[in-house]
Amino acid sequence: MAVILLLLALPLLEIATFVLVGGMIGVLPTIGLVLLGAVCGFLLLRSGGLGALARAQEELQAGRDPGPHLVQASMTVVSALLLIVPGFLTDVAGLLLLVPAVRSAAWRLLKRRIAGSASFTVFRGGYGAAGRQADQSAAPVIDLDADDFSRTPNPDSPWRLGRGD
Repeated sequence: MAVILLLLALPLLEIATFVLVGGMIGVLPTIGLVLLGAVCGFLLLRSGGLGALARAQEELQAGRDPGPHLVQASMTVVSALLLIVPGFLTDVAGLLLLVPAVRSAAWRLLKRRIAGSASFTVFRGGYGAAGRQADQSAAPVIDLDADDFSRTPNPDSPWRLGRGD
């Protein structure tokens, strides 16, 4: 219920802030600040969000838990989106999310509300000799005779190449 009230009140608060700031510094500087915030948000989204996702992918490829990097990437994306949305209150919230202490506090609050749990496991497998040996012991091997299996194509198959359809 509080979230719905906040979503309804946010546009009204943003309009009131526009009027106050516009009365203090003028209309054109107010519009300039809003555009500056949007440009900063786009730049942050382009560099920070994608960079954090790349670091998370590197961690995953190295076999380490990418969770902290994914959290940082998501906080960066949310911060950038808040900067892109026109308004001074959302800009302040977006800038606050760039402060590491605020990020960690926000994550502590959000972590409690996230339903379920996630675990991270690295599977080191492959198609080497050890992998084949483990696969053979786990699954039964079925030997087929020449009468049981044939490679003759079915002319009526819809998957047949070169049918001209």
